[in-house]
Amino acid sequence: MEPSRPEYLVGQLLSNKLSKEEFDELLTGLGETEMSPEYSGILEEYFNKLMSEHEAKSPFQLRS
Repeated sequence: MEPSRPEYLVGQLLSNKLSKEEFDELLTGLGETEMSPEYSGILEEYFNKLMSEHEAKSPFQLRS
């Protein structure tokens, strides 16, 4: 399945391959005052994935 345009743009951004035109499109999609729900969901999924990977590498431990 091919990624949606927002997924593609965020992927290009995260891999440092975003062109000037794509960057402008990404900023337009993010919105000036509120992020569009599709971009918000994609970025939240990415953040959660990063957090899961971090927790797997260094699990949180409670101090006794």
